[in-house]
Amino acid sequence: MESQHPISQCRTRRSAGRCAFGVGRGDRDGLLAADLRAVVEDVVAIDVDEDVLESAQREADDVEWVNGDVMDYPFARTFDVVASIATFHHLPDPRAAFGRLAELTAPGGVLVIVGLARPSTPLDYGYAAVGAVQHRWSSWRYGYWEHSAPILLPPPQTYAQVAETAREVLPGAQWRRLPLFR
Repeated sequence: MESQHPISQCRTRRSAGRCAFGVGRGDRDGLLAADLRAVVEDVVAIDVDEDVLESAQREADDVEWVNGDVMDYPFARTFDVVASIATFHHLPDPRAAFGRLAELTAPGGVLVIVGLARPSTPLDYGYAAVGAVQHRWSSWRYGYWEHSAPILLPPPQTYAQVAETAREVLPGAQWRRLPLFR
């Protein structure tokens, strides 16, 4: 099975060598944007938190850091890879967010969203239980990481609602439910 992590997508797609866009940079060494930069020449990342971006600039100065809101920032270009990890549930309207991220994705490009939603079915709760065990193990193995993003729990939409919206807005989209709350 092909990994859904944006870096794996970059390595397996012909478009990976051109440009990528990271939504919500996160803390700790630039995370997504710095990882994308390791495999893509031109990376732009956006976040609404200016302090977080200043820190990111110090850690990865070969990424173009943008202070703004992905939903209305006036980009004059599209990207071969658009990636978002644990940011999507912070965007207030999933339908508009899917549309906006698709709009920023170049023809033939790839949009990868690793997101979080609210469990609502027995299967969702099973995944949540496995995710809780994974999280505990990862925290023990690698140390607990405290991010600066606001905690939004429970997420407003269920996995079923997000999947349905994705199918409506992004025909042909692949949807996979993963453990670790994703």
